[in-house]
Formats: sequence, structure tokens, C-alpha cells
Amino acid sequence: MQDKASLPQLPMAQSSRAPQIGGTVAPRALNSRAKAAIVVRLLLSEGADLPIEDLPDDLQAKLIQQMGSMGLVDRHTLASVVEEFAGALDGVGLAFPKGLAEALAQMDGKISPQTAARLRKEAGVRQAGDPWSRLKALPVSDLAAMAQAESIEVAAVLLSKLDTAKAAALLGELPGQLARKITYAVSRTGKVTPDAVDRIGLSLASQLDHKPILAFDEGPEARVGAILNQSAAATRNDMLTGLDETDASFATMVRKSIFTFAHIPARVQSRDVPKIIRAVEPATLLTALAAATDEETAPVAEFLLSNMSTRMADNLREEITEKGTVKPRDGEAAMTEVVAAIRAQEQAGELELIVPEDADGDE
Repeated sequence: MQDKASLPQLPMAQSSRAPQIGGTVAPRALNSRAKAAIVVRLLLSEGADLPIEDLPDDLQAKLIQQMGSMGLVDRHTLASVVEEFAGALDGVGLAFPKGLAEALAQMDGKISPQTAARLRKEAGVRQAGDPWSRLKALPVSDLAAMAQAESIEVAAVLLSKLDTAKAAALLGELPGQLARKITYAVSRTGKVTPDAVDRIGLSLASQLDHKPILAFDEGPEARVGAILNQSAAATRNDMLTGLDETDASFATMVRKSIFTFAHIPARVQSRDVPKIIRAVEPATLLTALAAATDEETAPVAEFLLSNMSTRMADNLREEITEKGTVKPRDGEAAMTEVVAAIRAQEQAGELELIVPEDADGDE
């Protein structure tokens, strides 16, 4: 808030001159609506960006009507209003969100999805705020599914309300012919009224509240793949064979989500091998490499050894020779730990696995 001495000096009209009391000029007596108009006018004149559009329509109208009837305000009255406003701000200790919708938005990710969905359903889609804020926060894949399920005109409004980068990403997710139709339909949105846009937003946002909360974050193929990743090779191959007979399509998706020791050369980038080596216990790494002697795992050992320092690779080769034969169970357990270390680094964002284009064959 500005110093009184630096407040804008507004010209005074004779009719608005404040009365004098005992040689001093007394500020005009104003109601709260007039004081609010003065504060808003002052802040706007100083370049403040006030979210007045967030106010209910009736309050926006009353504010404009009050500002239109104010005329000129003497500097003593202005200083008095500013001082009162500054005192009110100093007395504010904590501000809570307005309404359930804003409270839920602030608590997003901190309460369970089930609780949030139940509260929204009990209180209605919108208590306050803009439904488009929820829609804009959706992943592009969800927006694409919504656009494909709606009419071309509704999809055009949805596209128009997104920021340009997200709108471009949305078009990229849609089939070419549909994307072209929606893009052309944007040309017919010039006369769409704010009320219509608001109703469309409410209708689309209501779909989010009717969407069931899923118990699992990942799809079934990812969950089965994660289980088989930790399974013995014989068990994994037996399960995949059974899935091929029962549901070949699901088996294909499971194979794409599986990442085992044998997949390391095809899925791990060479530059990430040193990170993996540092994340695995030396004894575990030695056991895994010493056990990698068959047709599937031997190339993995060579891949890892050829992408570390020459000195370390030579030392490991000597230790592998000295170690001799490794029990299959110990070797498989060590290989599983190597894979687990890679998965942990992937989840932490320290490396990125290469995504297979096609499902791998049986192991």
C-alpha cells in the first residue's frame, strides 16, 4: 500500500469539498460500497491486476454502478479510505478458500480421490469458481476422449478454451479427419455467448464427477507385468504361455510391460550403464554377471561390461573367472536385484527406458 504522501492527487470539485472542523478538513462520510469503489479505482490507476471477473455478476454490476456515481473525491477522504483499507489488511491473519470448489482445488492430491468425488457429488458440480479450470487441468488423453465423445461444436468450444500449447497437443491426439472438422468448427464459435460457454463447461465438468474412481492407478497389464518381473523365469514363461491360450491380446500387452534382465540391452541406453552399476551392490552385480552364461543372459553381461570403464570391466572379468559357477537360484535373485535397481532409477526420473515398439517373444 502506498504512502499517503505518494497517493495520486485528484482534482477537487467545489461540490465535493469536504467540510472543515476546527480548521481541519474532515473526510466525507461514505458507506462500505463507496469505499470499495475508491479502493478499486485507486488500485486500477496504479496498474494492479484485479480479478474482478471472479466476483458474482450482481456484485460486479453494483461495483460499476457505484463507480459511475462517485464523481470526484477529495484527497483527505481518499487518504482516510486508504488508511482504513490498509488497517483492515494488517488485521488479516489467514485467508481460507471461498466455497467448497476452491477448497477441494487447494486440497487436490492431499485427500483421497474417493473423498473428493463424494464431496463434489454431495455439494454439486460447482459451488464457486470456473468449471473450465478443472477441464484445463486434465491430461491431454482425457481431453481427447472427451472431444471424441462430444459433438463437433462442443469439441470446438473445448479446443478454444485451452491454451494454445495444450490445444495443439489435443489435436495431435485426435484422428486426422475429426481434428480437421473440429478445427473448422472453431470458425463458427464467434457468436457463442458466455452463458453458453459456461453451460458447456458445467456439462463437461459434471462428467468428471460421474466418472468412477478406480481402485488401481495402473492398468491390469502393468500390474501383471510387474508381478511377472519378480517371478522366476520358469513361472513367468508358464504364465505367459497360459495367457496366450486364454487371451492373446492381453498377453501381448503384458509382454510389453515386462522388463527382465534379458531385456537390458534393448531397453537401457548405453550412457545409463554407469548409473546402474553404482546403484547395485558390487557382490550382487558380480553374481548376476557370473550367472549370465546362457544364450539369453550372456549378451546382457557383455553389454554391461562394454559400457563401463575399461579398468572396472577388466577387474570384473577376473572376479567372474575366480567365482566360477553360480547356483541358478542365486544368479536369478541377483539379476532380479539389478532389474529392481533399474526400475527404481526409472521411477525416480534418473533414467528413461526405451519403449519397445512390439511385444517381445517368449523368454
